[in-house]
Order: sequence, then structure tokens, then C-alpha cells
Amino acid sequence: MKIYDLIIIGAGPAGLSAGIYAGRALLDTLIIEQALPGGQILQTAEIENYPGSEPVESGATLIDRMEAQAEKFGVAKVSDTVKAVSLEGKIKTITCEKESYQTRTVIIAGGSTSKAIGCKGEENFIGRGISHCGTCDAPFFKDLEVFVVGGGDAALEEAIYLTKFAKKVTIVHRRRVLRAAKSIQVKAFKNDKIQFLFHTVIKEVKGDGLLESMILANVKDGSEIEIKADLSDGTFGIFVFIGYSPATEIYRGKLNLTEKGYIITDADMKTNIEGVFAAGDIREKSLRQVITAASDGAIAAVQAGKYLDELEEADQQ
Repeated sequence: MKIYDLIIIGAGPAGLSAGIYAGRALLDTLIIEQALPGGQILQTAEIENYPGSEPVESGATLIDRMEAQAEKFGVAKVSDTVKAVSLEGKIKTITCEKESYQTRTVIIAGGSTSKAIGCKGEENFIGRGISHCGTCDAPFFKDLEVFVVGGGDAALEEAIYLTKFAKKVTIVHRRRVLRAAKSIQVKAFKNDKIQFLFHTVIKEVKGDGLLESMILANVKDGSEIEIKADLSDGTFGIFVFIGYSPATEIYRGKLNLTEKGYIITDADMKTNIEGVFAAGDIREKSLRQVITAASDGAIAAVQAGKYLDELEEADQQ
């Protein structure tokens, strides 16, 4: 079986950045991605805070350029789903659905998945009224009413984007204070098509095939109201942006994780296992943005290269 210098798990900004740096360092590198390259950034319709981005930049366009750059430097990529990992020792094994791969170093950049609302009936309406991707699903709700759950950057950015399609957008937030950057809040409050429901959570969603109504609960006084779709519309949309859960289940018992499941690393992206690094949203960090993910990936790749150099020196002694 072929033994790679480096295997990168995940092809988001962290994984692709790591691939670019590893490829330039002439490391024999493989990126394993189970879905489309890009991860959560594909949900971003407009990027304004990534240095050097195009005047009109989306998550998809940025990822396209990063992927092409990694390929330019000879980085291989496969579409497969990681099922198990063996990380101890000089040779590490990544077991996927289609086949297994071996490598001397690993960078884990699998990112995170969107958190669910946690309300009654939610699982019945995923893709039938409930979405986690405005960029993907906004056109389906043209001239309909939509609700956005959350109060962070992603929630407000997606709400603003959704006003291009929906006739009305209501942001539902369990607190009174929003967590989004002030500049984004200003844009949202100035948008005539956006309204806010504070101190509110969704308790239940209902409908016959499509989403037709929901029960909202006030977290302060416990009162409840039912919101029904306009009779002329027949349905409405709920877009959920309340955070993410790290994709770390297969690493439990192998890597040191936080209580919330994020991988613990040092400043050099090193985990508790030699030759294993983590980068991007999957690791414990204070800021989860495209720029910090790309930085993590670059650091992890450089450190992987240094680790390989140390292995080679040790073998020659």
C-alpha cells in the first residue's frame, strides 16, 4: 500500500490551505473530502473580510480558486468518507468507505456540522421548509416569508441575503443582544424587509408534507403563539444558523478534546499524538473565520513538514 507524506482530512479553507503549503513543499499529499470542497463556507453568499478577495466574492468562488491552486502544486484529492483512524506510530492508517490509506502525518480539518433547532417535528421538515444554507435554498422561497434562527454573523448575513428572495425575513433569537459584528447589525436593522423576534425560540414545527406552521415560545414568560403560513403561500421557510458541532466523534478516545468536542492543539496545530495536527473549525480556538482557518492550515502543513524532516534525520542516525 502506498504511504503518503501527508493526508489531509477535509477540503475546506483549512484543508486546502494546508494542501497548498504541503504541495509547494513537495510533500506527497492526499486530501480526503466526503462532500463538496469548501465545507461551511459554501453557504456564504458574500465574503467581505478575507484579504485580497475579489470585489464580488462568494464562498464558492473563493474555494474554487483555492482548490485549483492546490491541484497546481500536485496535491491529490479523493472523495471518500472517513470511518476510522489509527493514529499511533510512524505510519497512520485512515480507513474510509471505499478504501484505506496510509500516511506518515495527518492534518485533521474536517470542520463542523450545523446545529439543529432541537424542536418537535424538526426532522420531518429538513429540506421541506427547514434549511441550513441560504445560498443553496433561497430561490425556493422566492416571494415567501422566511424566519432565520440565530443572532451571530452567519444568521444576520444570511438574513440580509434572503431579503433578495423572500417577501419578509424575521430573525428569531433567544436573547435580546445579538452576537453579530456591529457592522452587520447595522445593515440588518436598516433593511426594511427584516424584522426581529427577541427572547423567542421555536418549540414545534408542523405541516402536511411541507412546513405550514410553528409554535414560538417566549423564554422570559413562557407564553406561546402559533405562526401559520399565509393561505396564498401555503408554506414558509426556516433557516437555522445557531452554531456548529465539530466532526470529531471518530477521534474520541484517541485525541484530547474539549467538553464540546473540539480538538485541542497548541499554537503549532499539534495534537497530543506526534505527527497528527488539526486545523480550522474542528479545533479549539477563539475565532472561526475563513482567514483563521487558512492560517491554521498553513501552520499545520509547515509543522508536518518539519516533523517529517525530523523522522528522516532520526532514521539516518
